[in-house]
Amino acid sequence: MKSRWYELKPDALKLRKQGISLRNIEQKLGIPRSTLSGWLQEVILTKRQRERLHLRWERALTKARSKAVRWHNAQKAKRLQDAENQALITLRKVDVLKKEILELTLALLYFGEGAKKNTETALGSSDPLILKFFLALIQNIYHIEVEKIRCELYIRADQIPKEIKQFWARELKLPLNCFKQVNIDKRTLGSKTYANYNGVCHIRCGNVAIQRKLLSLSKFFCEKVVNQYTGA
Repeated sequence: MKSRWYELKPDALKLRKQGISLRNIEQKLGIPRSTLSGWLQEVILTKRQRERLHLRWERALTKARSKAVRWHNAQKAKRLQDAENQALITLRKVDVLKKEILELTLALLYFGEGAKKNTETALGSSDPLILKFFLALIQNIYHIEVEKIRCELYIRADQIPKEIKQFWARELKLPLNCFKQVNIDKRTLGSKTYANYNGVCHIRCGNVAIQRKLLSLSKFFCEKVVNQYTGA
């Protein structure tokens, strides 16, 4: 029994002998790929035709991959935008000027990132925003004077101490004399530091009473939340 596309077989054979791909023949004549495969399997393409088809396939694959990357990037950007929108909705419900909320937030940050072994209030990070936040609340809630703040830097071997000091002084809006000590990691000798890395800055204010209050506040808050939601 002849298929309903049988009358198009001569056209399909002609196109294939011209070096046209099965996909293009399928699109042009509307014949299913499975039918074309059977009809055209005995057509021998020249070396040049095979090379041309392979080159077209590689170009199509590159184009498809590029399109997929753009699609995934667009989807990622959309998810990030959605996350930011949801975060802003939550933030609008929070009174960020209320001292108790700010102090609790600082306590939770300190609970995760702050110094706990030494008898001082200190926190280190490579992220300027985290240190700006810490510094702003330490100064405004506990009225720590600039003269009592000391910054210690940990940098890589290929970094210039003077430049790193100036970077952190500018970012944190602190005078250069707050940066008393620079520690160079000799293990990094011979390796290049990646762009935009400015080492780790530790901010120390020396007041152990603040550390104790922040750790107690964060501990009690976490326990209260756990008890509230677990019924313990």
